[in-house]
Amino acid sequence: MTDAPKPFAITLDPGSSRANHTGSWRSERPVYVDRLPPCNAQCPAGENIQGWLYHAESGDYAAAWQVLMQDNPLPAVMGRVCYHSCEGACNRATLDEAVSIHAVERFLGDYALDHGLRPQVAAPPSGRRVLVVGAGPSGLSAAYHLTRLGHAVTIREAGPMAGGMMRFGIPRYRLPRDVLDAEIARILSLGVTLELNSKVADIEAAFAEGFDAIFTAVGAHLAKRTEIPAHAAGRILDAAGFLARVEMGEAPQLGRRVIVYGGGNTAMDVARTVKRLGADDAMVVYRRSRAQMPAHAFEADEAEDEGVMMHWLRTITAVDGAAVTVEKMVIDATGRPQPTGEFEVLKADTLILALGQDADTGFLARVPGVEVAPDGVVGVDARMMTGRPGLFAGGDMVPAERTVTVAVGHGKKAARHIDAWLRGGALDAPERHAPATFERLNTWYYDDAPRSLQAELALVRRQTGFDEVVQGLTEATALYEARRCLSCGNCFECDNCFGVCPDNAVIKLGPGNRFRIDYDYCKGCGLCAAECPCGAIEMVPEIG
Repeated sequence: MTDAPKPFAITLDPGSSRANHTGSWRSERPVYVDRLPPCNAQCPAGENIQGWLYHAESGDYAAAWQVLMQDNPLPAVMGRVCYHSCEGACNRATLDEAVSIHAVERFLGDYALDHGLRPQVAAPPSGRRVLVVGAGPSGLSAAYHLTRLGHAVTIREAGPMAGGMMRFGIPRYRLPRDVLDAEIARILSLGVTLELNSKVADIEAAFAEGFDAIFTAVGAHLAKRTEIPAHAAGRILDAAGFLARVEMGEAPQLGRRVIVYGGGNTAMDVARTVKRLGADDAMVVYRRSRAQMPAHAFEADEAEDEGVMMHWLRTITAVDGAAVTVEKMVIDATGRPQPTGEFEVLKADTLILALGQDADTGFLARVPGVEVAPDGVVGVDARMMTGRPGLFAGGDMVPAERTVTVAVGHGKKAARHIDAWLRGGALDAPERHAPATFERLNTWYYDDAPRSLQAELALVRRQTGFDEVVQGLTEATALYEARRCLSCGNCFECDNCFGVCPDNAVIKLGPGNRFRIDYDYCKGCGLCAAECPCGAIEMVPEIG
């Protein structure tokens, strides 16, 4: 005698509830969604960070790099010099520590260089020509993306080498030149023409050569000045010019004692460079407090570790030979520095001014329709196009934060708008997904996993040479770090929904294809949504 079939879904056999058609009385149904991870939302370059980490955590570094290269053609550079605001937004930071996104990006960039990986070219030739003015991060990014979109690109660079402020504003101990050169060479190998020592002074003449569009991305290399009474001035240099001379192997004689005037990242880079060039005393003078400095805290920390002396709340009032008079300041109730009338004298053989830079945009002032502000900033619309049709601008030239990451993002954005304009249309940007907030995560699912630390060069070598200070991750630590990603708001096929569904209504579609819900059997109990680790299932009202 055989057992009669059981009338309800009370066995553990797969599909038992489906075989018994237990029906539906739901008022809500589960829906798979993709939400916008906070790292992606924060990235100025618009990277799909969660997307490339997904491949990296499976060990498929080539696939991860290809996803990364869809948005950023300089990952080995970016992994070193980006200030990784994405990590400040990372949901994992609320759980323990943020994922070291920049370190994994650097690993992927170096992996691609070591293995000779090549980016995919996306489109056939369009027959259109585009001129890019400036071979800095924004210009190189625009050239890369425009080439992948099928356009013929020429870059004209006024200087003797490509790289812009990546080369002439970021010291070698932060960005080794072999890494920079290799990533630039890869962009050029796609068919981009680079013309060095070719300053563009007449935009209309360039259009007359047959270019269908022009993207201007001139870097901010003109030093800002300040009035300092100098009776018998000693050596006074500007930061941008000083760093450029060091890069060209023409470092000036500085003497034993050097003051750097300013509190930004460039000031810290200059002071650390001065120390490496042999100065006994490298001093930073800044009129605000350490908490108010524009430099990132780790830059000042590393400078102090290397022996740079900080003189906060000081402003220079006079220079008389080697005597530099500074006035002590205090911060008032509004947070602004105020003079105290109390002075002191510092001794310095050289004063280097690190008070910021402006872009040299005077060549655009004569172009009809182009608006240039007194500080050289160029007005652009949402497409990054100026008032002159077909002339676009980005990077340091337009209103924005002046970083490599922002510049790379500008290049990509401009390239996509240029492509749409050349094809007679407008860029149809997809609507952003809803944010993937920490509250939507089930953090019990994730193991405790402390953040990987990047090793640093020994202090004695940091003070005496330009070898790279911060070291990269090993393959083991990069894989581990990638696996710390919570995949916020995006299904990573953990099978939780499949395992907890009491009606076996969750259907697996195979690796990489996620799941679907069979609504003929789903009762809308919500267990799948409640147990999804990354918040990729949403309960929505039943329709009809």
